[in-house]
Amino acid sequence: MKILLVGEYSRLHNSLKEGLEKLNHDITIVAAYDGFKKYDVDLLIKKKYRRGIKKKVKNLLYRLTGFDLESYNVIQQIQQLESQLRGYDIVQFINETPFGCSAEIETKIFDFISSRNNNTYLLSCGTDYISVNYANGKNLRYSILTPYKNGKDKTNLFAYGLKFLKPEFKALHYHIYNKINGVIASDMDYHLPLQNHPKYLGLIPNPINIDNLKFEELKIKDKIIIFHGINIQNYYKKGNDIFEDALGIIKQKYSDKIKVITVRNLPYSEYIKAYNQSQILLDQIYAYDQGYNALEAMAKGKVVFTGAEKEWLNHYNVKEDTIVINALPNAASIVEKLEWLIKNPSKIIEISKNARQFIEEHHHYVTSAKNYLNIWGTNNKL
Repeated sequence: MKILLVGEYSRLHNSLKEGLEKLNHDITIVAAYDGFKKYDVDLLIKKKYRRGIKKKVKNLLYRLTGFDLESYNVIQQIQQLESQLRGYDIVQFINETPFGCSAEIETKIFDFISSRNNNTYLLSCGTDYISVNYANGKNLRYSILTPYKNGKDKTNLFAYGLKFLKPEFKALHYHIYNKINGVIASDMDYHLPLQNHPKYLGLIPNPINIDNLKFEELKIKDKIIIFHGINIQNYYKKGNDIFEDALGIIKQKYSDKIKVITVRNLPYSEYIKAYNQSQILLDQIYAYDQGYNALEAMAKGKVVFTGAEKEWLNHYNVKEDTIVINALPNAASIVEKLEWLIKNPSKIIEISKNARQFIEEHHHYVTSAKNYLNIWGTNNKL
């Protein structure tokens, strides 16, 4: 089949493409780069107004007229690719706004691409109307909106996806859902809000290309190395402030037993290299399941502090803190679990092996590709 994957977050569509190609399908990705993370893209949509004088001109024009120069430029590029964006058997959008444009332009992009192809699907991956609306309610013990609701983060509200609650993005959501064959969740954080929705087709765990991620059995020599990668834009949303508070305590108590590596805003290829020497990786806090950074680190045998709540434990029928470490929004809890690992290094080795095995069983990119093909095949419109 010819399959068009629209948008890219955290290498999900690249890994899915690699799995589908193993099954002899013809795959094309059309996307802009995911922020500073330059994943491979077949048809690259360039964001030309992200920095410097062009960004200032764009912002000024938007404030004065409401005209979004970046969005207009994006749809122009897509329209110029018209001959390369038609005739696909399957189209999958990674999100309701895969290009980060205005609601009006995202609507036009969706219609432009979907109308030229057969069978359009949507991933719930990254914030969207349903996930943000669910998090904004009283359904969860904590959510990605917790730092915002607590008043902790007042500088970067864009990161919380609050735009999806605005009328124009709500309208975009309903417009897309009226036209798609169905929606697929990429992990538990998106599965929970979609349960019982008539368009929901189920959860397919994020695909991980384990062939590209070599597992090496951990060896602890002089010190345990703890890695903390920070994306400044999502600093509070990911709970990096809590991790840093916990690390401050741990460094004081165990300076002779640990080494901490902290990096900021590294491109994907450099990020992967930076954590290679570590045994423990601090990923994110306000989550119920693992995101892409966590899963890839698990594939390489790292002990990852991330989302692993009881909903995830029940879904996979696993025990707490045996595959990953559930990172709660509490520095004292993070300290307690780090201390447990520092005092019991054999647990680090054990969890490392379990993590790799879990990825092989539940996130293998070829198995994931087969699951997508099964859902697409079952729900195709004749």
